[in-house]
Amino acid sequence: MSASDLPALAASLDARALADGFSGVISIDVDGVPAFAQAYGLADRAHGIPNTVDTRFGMASACKAFTALAVISLVEDGTLTLDTPVRSILNDDLPLIDDGVTIEHLLTHTSGIGDYLDEEADWDVDDYILTVPVHELFETEAFVRAIDGQPQKSPPGERFAYNNGGYMVLAIIAERVSGLPFHDLIAARVFERAGLEKTAYLRLDGLPGDAAFGYVYDDPESLRTNVLHLPVRGNGDGGAFITAPDFSRFWRAAADGAVVSQASVADMWRPRNTDENEGLRYGLGFWLDLDGPGIVLEGYDAGVSIRSRFDPGSRTTTTIVANSSEGAWGVIGTYTDALSA
Repeated sequence: MSASDLPALAASLDARALADGFSGVISIDVDGVPAFAQAYGLADRAHGIPNTVDTRFGMASACKAFTALAVISLVEDGTLTLDTPVRSILNDDLPLIDDGVTIEHLLTHTSGIGDYLDEEADWDVDDYILTVPVHELFETEAFVRAIDGQPQKSPPGERFAYNNGGYMVLAIIAERVSGLPFHDLIAARVFERAGLEKTAYLRLDGLPGDAAFGYVYDDPESLRTNVLHLPVRGNGDGGAFITAPDFSRFWRAAADGAVVSQASVADMWRPRNTDENEGLRYGLGFWLDLDGPGIVLEGYDAGVSIRSRFDPGSRTTTTIVANSSEGAWGVIGTYTDALSA
């Protein structure tokens, strides 16, 4: 998609957002220069506070990329290798994880381990599915109990199966081998290097005034938020908050080698597997266009729906984020249709 196509794209996304009663932000920029940025709906329904283009939104699984980049930075400094057996770091914890599982298996969703938030299970976004009280899940080690007891589902390396628990295991490993709390590690090795001043793992029970509440339902009259559905503070598998401008900074910093080397980024953006259901390929922590140049991050949780796509050639970033569970998908569908047209 060329720069000349962006005005028409923006108009079609704006029209779909208005038709859907979309609540969130749509942002398109080329190498950091805004082509379109518009906020819709309310960040706080109870008090009538509108979203702005600088509102911080939950990312859900889109921030798995942060975990992957931190792990690759530990590979670059020799603390880990992609072939490091997970068992060598976990020791007696999480004993049901197969001895053959490696760091690369976890990064590529090919570990075959059981998932505490199983994407293949039959559950709805408004279900209460966590088996540990959400208020206890504010530090990484607390998740050991949450993800324990899940039997291995398939042999390591046999198949791709999107796995939230695998990225929590990566967070536990990264914290243990680095000697830093996971959130501090991400702040130092990702946020600071990328210049992300507004991105953070915020507590859901203490959101600042510039962050949007995540609403379970799209109905603008519903005040039910996601505070009881998700860990009180995000971690390795999701839950950071970001602004649309920060997302653009992140993509460009990653592409330029500011977070990890450009050689490592190229390897992370190399396709390893294809997910036909998603219509995307997968590298290390990043989705990739099925047939195209784009690098994609996507998230879906109670109160969050988001997709951000970066075209490394044109350095165009398109971010669509809603502060409700289903709110972004109509606009995202319009965007993906435009890409394939």
